Amino acid sequence: MTTPDSTSCHVGVYIARRPEQVREYVADPVHLPVWAAGLAESMERVDGRWYADSPMGRVAVTFAAPNPWGVLDHDVELPSGEVVTNPMRVVPNGPGADLVFTVQRRPGVGDAEFVADVEAVAADLRTLKRVLEQ
Repeated sequence: MTTPDSTSCHVGVYIARRPEQVREYVADPVHLPVWAAGLAESMERVDGRWYADSPMGRVAVTFAAPNPWGVLDHDVELPSGEVVTNPMRVVPNGPGADLVFTVQRRPGVGDAEFVADVEAVAADLRTLKRVLEQ
């Protein structure tokens, strides 16, 4: 999936649902605690912004505006104030959709932590697949 010297890694999963269904579900921050254990244990909307209680502490989550291209990029503002942009796409694939998340190595992140980040995203996407295909 990745080598330790990678600066990014694309993690994907096929979901047997129409792309629109995947996009609508994933883009709703309320659903993050159901499938994104690495990001959100709970979600709360305060003054128009979404906040997650996460393993990293309280973070703000902002998704790209709704769009017809399947772009689900989202920014996560860490407790330190650092903003991490997470590229994510829903791509039509026959009767279903591929969901692709690009894990980008942040400055200062070592090999083991980067590989762990990639594995955590892969686990989250497998959970999302199970949830949406039920």
